[in-house]
Amino acid sequence: MEELAADGRLPAPRRPTGSDVVFTADFTSETQWVAGRSWAYPDGGPVNPGDDKLDYLVPDADHSRSGVFRATRRPDGRWNTGLLTTEDSEEGFTVRTGDVLEARVRLPQEIGAWPAIWTWRDGDQEIDVFEYHPDHPDLLELTNHVRGADRYVHDDAVGPGAWVDLRTDFGRRSVVWWLNGTRVFSDGRGVGRAWYAYLIVNLSVSAGRYHPPPEDDTTEMSFEVSSLVVRRPGPGGGGDGGKHGEAATVSGPAE
Repeated sequence: MEELAADGRLPAPRRPTGSDVVFTADFTSETQWVAGRSWAYPDGGPVNPGDDKLDYLVPDADHSRSGVFRATRRPDGRWNTGLLTTEDSEEGFTVRTGDVLEARVRLPQEIGAWPAIWTWRDGDQEIDVFEYHPDHPDLLELTNHVRGADRYVHDDAVGPGAWVDLRTDFGRRSVVWWLNGTRVFSDGRGVGRAWYAYLIVNLSVSAGRYHPPPEDDTTEMSFEVSSLVVRRPGPGGGGDGGKHGEAATVSGPAE
């Protein structure tokens, strides 16, 4: 269990020694982010039905550039969806081994919504900072696809419309996830010494194979990212996450 501070609050996650902020998300920036296409989708998009998604990626600013990622129903049954990625951007920022990503997120309320912050490069290198589906209201999905580790994390702070603070430490030997200041999963696998990948933030829409699709009367859904920063430890900084104990309810591997 985490040790409480004198005022009864949980302590903030430890910062890596000598870490510097190397990326602060400005979702309006066209040099940081590319909108509406990603090579994580076949041919760069706009659709990805093989991954059980109703997405139709759109570049218009109203679906992503404010930090509110929106999905709106189309007449053809698909959904216009917002996605931003650093891949192919002018700056081309990549997360690297040892980096620490911190984000504040408002979870969506609508059934069928599928928000995520994740990494991607060359058809692989995927680490999911989080995925969420409102049909499992108290559950976050955390996954290291690089070295095959995942965890369902149940927490009372997680729910439709809730604000949560997320942190992921991309350690060489262990990727560590934190929720609201508490370490909830350390995978013991890590990403290796030379790993790097681009960032993706998006709102997908479930097609119904694994999670229910949107209800018939739902025409719009959204989630929000109010802040996202990446810190990079300097010499002497830690590259394998913090040392606090796990303190949330977790269950077996995500399917």
